[in-house]
Amino acid sequence: MPHKITLTGSATGPLREYDRYVAFDMREKGSPSAPKGLKKSTFISYTVFVAKKAFNKTGLTKKSIMHEKVLIQGEPTLDIPIDECPGEIGIICFQITVLPNKNDKEANESNDKKEAKQEASKAQQEVAATKQEKKQESVAKEAKTTQSEVKETPVQEKKAAHPKQQQAIQPKGTKDVVSFGDIIVPEAFLKTRPNPVKTEEVIEFVKRTGHLDKPLTIEKGSMVLKDGYRRYIVAKTMKMDNVPVFYDYQK
Repeated sequence: MPHKITLTGSATGPLREYDRYVAFDMREKGSPSAPKGLKKSTFISYTVFVAKKAFNKTGLTKKSIMHEKVLIQGEPTLDIPIDECPGEIGIICFQITVLPNKNDKEANESNDKKEAKQEASKAQQEVAATKQEKKQESVAKEAKTTQSEVKETPVQEKKAAHPKQQQAIQPKGTKDVVSFGDIIVPEAFLKTRPNPVKTEEVIEFVKRTGHLDKPLTIEKGSMVLKDGYRRYIVAKTMKMDNVPVFYDYQK
């Protein structure tokens, strides 16, 4: 079975062009919590090799490669000459994806807030129009009945809107919210490569809603990840400080 590896980040040096491929350097920080008794991993440097055709499809340039955040999926190699591979490990890239940067995320969040305000304003106008119609229809009724109807309408609307706000906080099935850095990923997950298309779909969902589509499943107490590695990768990519979880109680 071939080795697989996934990297996220920006190039740490300029793009180098060869006959049929390009190369650039990256580095990643090790896990914040190593198993007990083992030393923590520090930074590891990589040299990524990408076919020119695949690189050109991303729209990246020599200048933008050092500023854009990318997701690299491929396999490690030690067979490339050191003059072409200054990194500690060479990576043969099978899939390269440009990830949305922080400014894009903030712009999308700003647009979402504007749309929410517009919808709220429209709803207020509709409520005001309804109140005005009721007031005109009940001119001949007693003042006590008119006041009661006016008071009941906003209370009912407030109660109807409250559950929607609660549902948007965390995905369904969430039992707790924990620090992303406390989750321990088993070696078996680290050797897998999540489907990049489905990973991008989850990234777009987070950009649109501000939270994951499903909680991560972890073991209670040990904080070991049991299910949801793709969502773990997305949370890491989107630099989420806290993530929703569902506990798997081991007997």
